[in-house]
Amino acid sequence: MLKKLFGSGKASSAPEKVAAVDNQRGQIGAAAAPVNAHEGRKRSPRERSGAEGRAVEAAWTLDQFPVPAEEGKVRFHDLDLDLRLMHGIADTGFKYCSPIQGVSLPHTLRGNDVIGKAQTGTGKTAAFLITIFNDLLNNPIEEERFAGEPRALVIAPTRELVVQIGEDARALGKYAGLNVVTLIGGMDYQKQQDKLAGMVDIVVATPGRLLDFEGRKDLYLDQIEILVIDEADRMLDMGFIPQVKRIVRATPSTNHRQTLLFSATFTDDIMRLTEQWTKEPVKIEIEPESVATDTVDQKVYLVESQDKFRLLLNIVKEENAKSVIIFANRRDETRRLFEKMQKAGIRCGILSGEIPQNKRSRTLQQFKDGEIECLVATDVAGRGIHVDGVSHVVNYVLPEDAEDYVHRIGRTGRAGAIGTSISFACEDDAFLLPNIEEALGMKLACIRPPEHLLR
Repeated sequence: MLKKLFGSGKASSAPEKVAAVDNQRGQIGAAAAPVNAHEGRKRSPRERSGAEGRAVEAAWTLDQFPVPAEEGKVRFHDLDLDLRLMHGIADTGFKYCSPIQGVSLPHTLRGNDVIGKAQTGTGKTAAFLITIFNDLLNNPIEEERFAGEPRALVIAPTRELVVQIGEDARALGKYAGLNVVTLIGGMDYQKQQDKLAGMVDIVVATPGRLLDFEGRKDLYLDQIEILVIDEADRMLDMGFIPQVKRIVRATPSTNHRQTLLFSATFTDDIMRLTEQWTKEPVKIEIEPESVATDTVDQKVYLVESQDKFRLLLNIVKEENAKSVIIFANRRDETRRLFEKMQKAGIRCGILSGEIPQNKRSRTLQQFKDGEIECLVATDVAGRGIHVDGVSHVVNYVLPEDAEDYVHRIGRTGRAGAIGTSISFACEDDAFLLPNIEEALGMKLACIRPPEHLLR
């Protein structure tokens, strides 16, 4: 989790890639509410005041978290963060900002809107969570509050990603005394509604489920101070943009909220949306040092389609294949492959959009705990898989989108470990290889699989 949260651990230097000047808008406060904004809403008792939270932290000081200054690196100490937030960062063990954090945080902490281009695993989650926590802690609301009125909102395209962001938020904010609620489809509505009955500070949600709560008046978005839209390109691909537009319209105007938008790619469609949703944003682009990590050994096996399953079985049975994620493109492909793996006696789980969320969460936990050795997943479900120790990723079917290939192989070779990516190229999908190679900026060696793997 920490690897994902704070990125590769490579420190950031000065913000040389900022593509717009700091507009110095200053800290964004809560939007002024209309006179009847709270009419009919339930009052929420304050669970912990800002003074009480500071008293809890009185025993901890920065002296307990020494980090030496190093040339070219940005320390979290250098950002004048709230002490309670620094305590949470100290517990993670990370000392220096990743590039996206070091470049974006000086702007976001001042209240600027930011549009950030950054790949998965670069630490952008921590960048926007640190911004949210620091702002809410520095600007406590002492007057009466109402139930279901969050101050910050993060929307993300997949259930797994929402769950991961929520876990990261609770880890960073463990001493902050702020309430984080995650809202996702496929889970019990009433249980999630119960979490909104008291004071809510931060909501992380998928668009559809968020609109369910907002439409039933169980959640109100007119007090949002910070709005984060994560993986905007994936939102566009998955058809969520009409829902996101409705959500944005329900929040205060751009003059009364801070907006942070992150995307792996900046298409023309994404840029048009950012113009509508932000005001004088600082644009930041962090290019990965290498698209495919050096810690992943990439192989492409040329194989006939009728031999693919035999090849897969022999790979997962090898002694060094301790934890394997197998990717296919469609739900029906993953279902058939999962059933064949089970019949072959492989301890296997499935992650796809057709699986209920509670079962997906349980399957992912079993995989993390080593109770099952293989996961068969689609790309949508696979975006939320952040598990250290994955030894192999197998592309049973090559992805149609080259960007998905990068995300797939990024599931292995994490936290400094060496991983293996094996792609099957057959007569049905080998034509997709050139686009993948172009995205990687390198040629992939295509070879016949060893004979012992085809027996």
